[in-house]
Amino acid sequence: MGPLFFLFIILILIAVVVLALNIKIVPQSKAYVIERLGAYQGTWQTGLHFKLPIFERVSKIVSLKEQVVDFPPQPVITKDNVTMQIDTVVFFQITDPKLYTYGVEHPLSAIENLTATTLRNIIGELELDHTLTSRDTINAKIRGILDEATDPWGIKVNRVELKNILPPREIQDAMEKQMKAERERREAILRAEGDRESEILVAQGQKEAKILAAQAEKEAAILRADAVREQKIREADGEAQAILAIQRAEAEGIKLINEANPSKEVVALRSLESLEKVADGKATKIIIPSEIQGIAGLAAGASELFKQ
Repeated sequence: MGPLFFLFIILILIAVVVLALNIKIVPQSKAYVIERLGAYQGTWQTGLHFKLPIFERVSKIVSLKEQVVDFPPQPVITKDNVTMQIDTVVFFQITDPKLYTYGVEHPLSAIENLTATTLRNIIGELELDHTLTSRDTINAKIRGILDEATDPWGIKVNRVELKNILPPREIQDAMEKQMKAERERREAILRAEGDRESEILVAQGQKEAKILAAQAEKEAAILRADAVREQKIREADGEAQAILAIQRAEAEGIKLINEANPSKEVVALRSLESLEKVADGKATKIIIPSEIQGIAGLAAGASELFKQ
């Protein structure tokens, strides 16, 4: 084993080290921008790659994940000359690693300055009240402008949010007083409406109670009238049945008399009995038929003969 063998071993070790240093594994959600002799060569995506020693180098490692940047508050002036402090949050994602690497120097600083400028332009067209109530509109406008402006840089702006809007202290005090007065006004209105509804409910309850009482009285009167009417109907039915019974008895008597074929004398005697009942009444005059008078005379004569 001479010097050549050791030299060969050393060369193999150097080759292994160089090979190991130039084998790159690109992880998920990463991209490597490769330059060859100072010029853009390509973009490595996820997987195993080999870099030529000395001639190629990794210029930039770019994250493809969505990123969030919270910019510090920026002073802005509204249309009605109120100075406010507004800080924004920008959600963006790198879509083209090459443009992101070579498009603009310090991309985050560029996005921050562009956001501040756009925010001042939009807020300058709005009054204080509209600024506080139009966050969604402001967010949409800023996102549209930033997304269009950052396209040449390989950046896509997904969302922009106004994190805080801080008006001056005196404006905050005035707003708090206004809100307190508004709450007191609403409380007074709610209390008045509650009292009014309570009175309405009480009046409705009294009205319904009177209506129910009147209905109950009406139903009771109807029931009493029905009871009286039914009583009268029962009495009338009883009287009618009694009269009908009397008439049936009289008819039966007449039928029996007709079947017995009575003589004129018997008929005359029955007539006299009837006259006796009639005489018991309040009539002052009684008209007796001549036939009955003759029969009465015969009856009187017969009674005299019996007495002798």
